[in-house]
Parts: sequence; structure tokens; C-alpha cells
Amino acid sequence: MSVKIRLQRHGSKKRPFYFIVAATTTAPRDGKFIEKLGTYNPLTVPATIRVNRERSLHWLDKGAQPTNTCRRILSFKGVLYLKHLMRGVSLGLFDEATAMEKFENWNGQHEELVARREEAHRKHKSDKRNETMKESVRKVEEKNLARAAQEETAAQEEAAENTESTEQTEG
Repeated sequence: MSVKIRLQRHGSKKRPFYFIVAATTTAPRDGKFIEKLGTYNPLTVPATIRVNRERSLHWLDKGAQPTNTCRRILSFKGVLYLKHLMRGVSLGLFDEATAMEKFENWNGQHEELVARREEAHRKHKSDKRNETMKESVRKVEEKNLARAAQEETAAQEEAAENTESTEQTEG
């Protein structure tokens, strides 16, 4: 039986949460699996991914085929890059220490990129919130000015009526 690395859906309706599992191809999507490799939560920004790299690499080396989504997740977390580096070690192109150094270098750059994306998202969200706040404050101020102008014209009209009535009573 062939093994696939795929997502197993959990969570309630419209609130997905996934386990990344190694399962046989004949098993149902949410059914029996061989081993849980990690979790994936697409609702957070950015999506929260936790993967056991060693076990994922173990299953990939045994021939497990990841689904398209799992391939993207494993690539994002560096498991496929690590597999690529280990293949170079097995071919004798470089030693394992060099491979791990390359991976740590890549991982550091990747973590910086993710942190920048998170900060950009947080900044965009706060800017949008501030912009919405400014817009609502501007609308309220416009309404208050319009109300004050309306009250002022009403007061002027009332004053004009009072002066007319006092003139009529005198004359």
C-alpha cells in the first residue's frame, strides 16, 4: 500500500483546522492514519503551521507522496529543502555538517521573511483601523457642524421674529 502525506480536517463548520498525517491511500480523509506529523491552522494570519521535520523527512525518504497542499506546506517549512540537501549528502556532494549549515542559513532567512510579513500585515491592519477611525470621526464632526449651523440659523430666525414682534407691538 502506498502512503500519502495529507491533511485531515478537524474543527467545526466554517472553522477548519487540519492535522498533517501520513496515511494509506485507501484510508478515508478523516479516518485512520499511520502517524500525525503536525498541524495547520489556515484561520490565523499568517497561517500557523507546526511540523515535525524529522518524522516528515522519514516518511518522505520511505516514499510517501505529499498531496499538493501538503507539498506546499512542507516546502514552506523547509522539509523538502532538507530532503534535497540529504540527497546531496547521500550522493557524496558534501557532508552532513555542511548540509545542516545550509539549512540553518536558509531557515534563518526564512524566519526573517515571515517576521517581516507578519509585521507588514500588523502595520496594514492598524493603518486601516486608524483610517477607518479618522473617517468616522470626520463624519461625526461634519454632522456636529451641520447641527450647530442649523441651530444657529434657527436662533437667528427666532431673534428676527422677536425683533419683528417687538416692532409691531411698539408701532
